[in-house]
Amino acid sequence: MAVNPGFFRGRNPNFRKEQQQEHRTNRMIRIPEVRLVGEGIEPGVYPTEKALAMAEAQGLDLVEISPNAVPPVCRIIDYKKFLYEKKRKEKEMKANSKQSEVKEIRFTPSTDEHDFDFKCKHAEKFLKEGDKVKAYVQFKGRAIMFKDRGELLLLKFAERLAETGVLEGMPKMEGKRMLVIFAPKGQKKNK
Repeated sequence: MAVNPGFFRGRNPNFRKEQQQEHRTNRMIRIPEVRLVGEGIEPGVYPTEKALAMAEAQGLDLVEISPNAVPPVCRIIDYKKFLYEKKRKEKEMKANSKQSEVKEIRFTPSTDEHDFDFKCKHAEKFLKEGDKVKAYVQFKGRAIMFKDRGELLLLKFAERLAETGVLEGMPKMEGKRMLVIFAPKGQKKNK
């Protein structure tokens, strides 16, 4: 006889709580024994009931940290404080990590020297800030006949950026564009 999973919902007051929590805590841990770690506790394998009694004596929660271990690893801590610290660390890490962007620089086969120098300076600035640079030559209409000019332009560009960037591959055609990608060289510098 198959049991309807909704049958027990009305009888277990912690059902909703169990579904929403990230970790199993206190009475939600239904394994006969657990490995206990933490501050002020002798690390080792304890019966779950004894571990729960130790947590209750300290006025804290028994939290299952690593459920896939055999036996599962638990820690005696204040669960709400643990979640708060975890969220704060995640937020801090997110704020400190700068997402590397890909900046695009566009040329045409007939880009003159002044424009070329101007775009090289921008590319160097982007690479020093830690961003990648995607340079491409856009071919319009009959300009597609001058693929060799586009390739020479991109190789000249790569030569100019040799000190600040690393060329990730030779120029390649994608539709009516010939492109190359540069990655920053070494450590990125702060502004």
